[in-house]
Amino acid sequence: MNTEQIDQTVRQMAKENKFSGVILLSRGDEALFSGTYGYASRSWRILNDIDMAYPLASVTKMFTAVAVLQLIERGLLSFDSKVANILKLTSISIPSDVRIKHLLMHTSGIPDYFEELDEDTDDYEGLWTHRPNYSVKKLEDFLPLFPNRFPLFDAGDQFSYNNAGYILLGLMIEKASGESYFNYVRKNVFARAGMGRSDFPSLDYIEENVAEGHIPILNEDGDVAGWRRNIYAVPPHGASDGGAFSSAQDLVDFMRALRDGKLLSEEMTKMILTPAGPINKEAAGTWCYGYGIVFVMDVAEVIRLGHAGDDPGISAKVFYYPKQNIDMIILGNQSHCVDEPAAIIHEIIMNEG
Repeated sequence: MNTEQIDQTVRQMAKENKFSGVILLSRGDEALFSGTYGYASRSWRILNDIDMAYPLASVTKMFTAVAVLQLIERGLLSFDSKVANILKLTSISIPSDVRIKHLLMHTSGIPDYFEELDEDTDDYEGLWTHRPNYSVKKLEDFLPLFPNRFPLFDAGDQFSYNNAGYILLGLMIEKASGESYFNYVRKNVFARAGMGRSDFPSLDYIEENVAEGHIPILNEDGDVAGWRRNIYAVPPHGASDGGAFSSAQDLVDFMRALRDGKLLSEEMTKMILTPAGPINKEAAGTWCYGYGIVFVMDVAEVIRLGHAGDDPGISAKVFYYPKQNIDMIILGNQSHCVDEPAAIIHEIIMNEG
């Protein structure tokens, strides 16, 4: 593997303010490449470090999906459980045909509180113009953001990426387990996978070795003229659709624990690691969203699986390449910064055969 090319290319990106964060490539217990770039805190000029915890945005959805499947194994939920019957919410209307499996695969048809694929993720900050972000501390605090609109389509008919569905999954985890979503994931996902640097820290609390999120301020030519922290652009506390923090090694350990059956039964492990949802064919390639995991494919062969995440000041990709047996972890504490290094590393991995 041409690790020198990776390092030189990403180091140049960092100089041009195009990337800030860490990269870890692993094969089993062997670290193939480890690199750190940019600042964990620009105001104090503290450099990023491979052992720091970074915000994950929607990568968190994998943890939520694992938690739901664990509760299904225990008989406390089922794939066909009707969401409206479990939650009995009065503030929003959930169609009676929406089931847990639809939320997991983004095929529920319910309107999203933020339609991420149709809008720039920076527009997420606009949600907090009339509702202060610090008022969102629990999962139910997201419910007033849900739009009161008719479903986009009948449940199961098609795919539409949906953050609201994963908020509802988090609420069902709380209902079925009798404890907060955060405590359940800490005990049953993070602890079982040995993820000692992973948690849901609040942005308004002081946490050691946690990278800050940075949003670039662009001038009229599109160049970076300054920076601001993302503390007013995202909720200060995480949620079941995004908001966990983790280190690069913790995420390697999570992906390995998932593949090795340490988090789910053999049957459920096979299920979550198998493409299950509608196949999406685009110019960039063919992909499918299963139970909380994205699969990039070449015909029927899975090229890589995992999840990405983007929020203002946050950018992350966590993927496993089964043919090459490589985990690729790229954690950025800057808006929209992981796509370019991920594309370069992807090509290098694919060239390994």
